[in-house]
Order: sequence, then structure tokens, then C-alpha cells
Amino acid sequence: MSDNRKSPARPVLSSPWVIDTRELGRRPGSSRPLRRAAQTTYPLGIDGVIAVPVGADVELDLLLESVVEGVLVTGTAAGPLAGECSRCLDPIADETEVDITELFAYPDSATDTTTDDDEVGRLVDDLIDLEPVVRDAVVLALPHVPLCAPDCAGLCADCGGKWADLGPNHRHETIDPRWAALQERFQQDRGL
Repeated sequence: MSDNRKSPARPVLSSPWVIDTRELGRRPGSSRPLRRAAQTTYPLGIDGVIAVPVGADVELDLLLESVVEGVLVTGTAAGPLAGECSRCLDPIADETEVDITELFAYPDSATDTTTDDDEVGRLVDDLIDLEPVVRDAVVLALPHVPLCAPDCAGLCADCGGKWADLGPNHRHETIDPRWAALQERFQQDRGL
């Protein structure tokens, strides 16, 4: 490992996001399944728009495989989503499931010389921290514009009412301010 590279901080073993790979061993071809729930400590997504909320359980269904360069983690992460519709501002409650495929390289493996620090995850004292990997996968899978329904019409720009509740005949009379004085004149002439 080159001298200018920082060694990553050691993950906290008590975290449900951290996996100890010592049982797996370093023999290429060995594997073991892993199922567990990990609780979020911060929102995974855009808080207030759509995210896996703080305190939610994310179900991890993974396979750990020992390969020549490190440990390959594949599987899924699933959890609840909470947010609001970007058109009508109604609350949204949904589920998300993302695929995970990530290589965590052994220290002093060939990946040290062939990749940058941020290109591949690293094992630190035979520990893997899955939280950043799951966070990145969830954030990339979230919709840019969350909607309560694909055909959500949103809110009326004039009164703020929900179009779904207002009905098709809902209208607001708008008068161009340049013509307002003329309209007042016509109403006076009609005796209105």
C-alpha cells in the first residue's frame, strides 16, 4: 500500500451493518449466506422528500463469497420508504428493494495498486461496513420526483386545493390587471 493512502477507520463491530468475515476465511470459493435486519441511524435518501426513515429496519439478504482479491457481497436490501408526493404533498409510504454487488478488497491485494481508494471497498481487520453501500444503492434507486400515484394532478395554483378533490369544473376567474379598470367600467354601465 502506498504511503499517501490513509487507512480506513475500523468499523464498530457492534453495529448491525458491520460483518465479521473471519468465519468465511480467505480461501477463494468459500461462501456463506447472511440474513439480518439493520436499523438506520440517519435517513437513507432525501429527508423530507423520500427516504428510508431513521429507526427503520432494513432487511439484508446477502451472500458473502471469498474471492482472490477479497470478499464479494451480493444480495438485496429492503426497507420502508416515507416521504411526500412532489405534486400534491400527500404522504407517501412505500417499500424499496435494491440489489447489492460490492467487492471488499483485502489489505495489500492487487486492488491497492490498480484502483483508487474510493473505487472499491476495503476490509479493515476482516470487517465490512455495509451501511455506505446500502445507502448509495438506495439513494440511486429512489425516484427523483416521488408521486403518490402516476396520474396525480397535483394542486390548483390559485387556491392550493387538490385537483383530485376539486373536480373537473373547478375554475378561477383571472383578469389581466391591465383590463381590470375596463371591466369595472362595464360593470358600472350594466348596473351591477
